[in-house]
Amino acid sequence: MMNESEFLQQTDALFNHIEDQIDEGGWDFDCLLSGNVLTIEADDGTQIIVNRHTPNQELWIAAKSGGYHFAENNGQWLATRDGSEFFSVLNQALSAAAGEDVVIEAYKFQ
Repeated sequence: MMNESEFLQQTDALFNHIEDQIDEGGWDFDCLLSGNVLTIEADDGTQIIVNRHTPNQELWIAAKSGGYHFAENNGQWLATRDGSEFFSVLNQALSAAAGEDVVIEAYKFQ
């Protein structure tokens, strides 16, 4: 398990990676990072919220499809309920909001 400082560094890098990938992919989303929350908004107002929950060292995604909690496991963020991979769930939510395929490459932790 990471210490709090490592968790914050890793999740900051992950948030930046998501924003960079959205910019590079040319998808029409607005990203707003405020504290522990990255809000990704589509043209139609649909929002996907990526949140870090520091006490539990989890990442959370809130989307129309539901809420998901992810814990780090050997360099991957996996859903605590079903083992789904973070970027797989994020890409599904972004694709649904955009009405086209959105693929954010998985971020590899250093």
